[in-house]
Amino acid sequence: MRYKHFTNANVDVSALAVGTWAIGGQNYGAVDRTDSIKAIHAMLDQGVNLIDTAPCYGNGASEKIVGEALAAVPRENVLVSTKFGLLPDVYSGAYKKVATYKSIMSEVESSLMNLNTDYIDFYFVHWPDVNTPIDETMAALSTLKKQGKIRFVGVSNFSEKQIEDAQEYLQIDVQQPPFSMVNRNFVDLMKWGMERGIDSMTYGSLGSGILSGAIRTLPDFAPGDMRLTFYDFFREPKFSKIMELLKTMDQIAAKHGKPVAQIAINWSTAQDFVGTALVGVRNEQEAMENCAAFDWQLEDDEVALLNAELERLEI
Repeated sequence: MRYKHFTNANVDVSALAVGTWAIGGQNYGAVDRTDSIKAIHAMLDQGVNLIDTAPCYGNGASEKIVGEALAAVPRENVLVSTKFGLLPDVYSGAYKKVATYKSIMSEVESSLMNLNTDYIDFYFVHWPDVNTPIDETMAALSTLKKQGKIRFVGVSNFSEKQIEDAQEYLQIDVQQPPFSMVNRNFVDLMKWGMERGIDSMTYGSLGSGILSGAIRTLPDFAPGDMRLTFYDFFREPKFSKIMELLKTMDQIAAKHGKPVAQIAINWSTAQDFVGTALVGVRNEQEAMENCAAFDWQLEDDEVALLNAELERLEI
């Protein structure tokens, strides 16, 4: 495993991290609790030292699974990242963005209980709450830091301006934007953050599974599946473009005798503006294959070929 030093947080983080959105099980296909815990442990055994979750991933299910996994390992060896600010509306069931002082103080206690821990390493504002003054949100996080309940402050899905506004009140240590071969919309934001010591934990690192090469025909996901509603990878015309990209990835994978997913992981984690790439795993086999991506590296001409394909296909 490779590690990168996070500047503002002043900690070393594995270049690959456990992403746990899918294991929450809500609108993300079938998952097995036991397999999920084994997958997390397999990642940790291979040198991964960060697990990322959120209370809205399965209405607390993901956090609780992470809590079970943490119970079997030394807590000080694992960096835990979770979030706040997405609360279900009691009438519609849809999530609303709420980052008030009162709501944060309530959410952190729930997350600490779910995770079976007395502190959270990275605590993220999940989405900007435009209805709550940012100084109120930062005041809550400042209080939690003083209380020792959180160590570092993160923002997810924030713009440069929103990060700058937040930093007037409290240092932002990390950010969490989406990034992969098929989603490069926030490269400038990540480079901007890196220059300011705000390292990036990138989500969607395997394009919600499409960069694993396991999906080759347009899938018939159930209505409401997050892979359809949150991403555009499984809709045309992008789906067909990604299938063309996979042909090039297949060639490189065959040359090295490696799974296609390792091509995507190699490519992403080689970017200097990527602090760590969050990758979802459902079982031990996926965990071992993903971590094995660090046993080798793409050659310069292969990186150039992949970049050329991304430009040609306008992905």
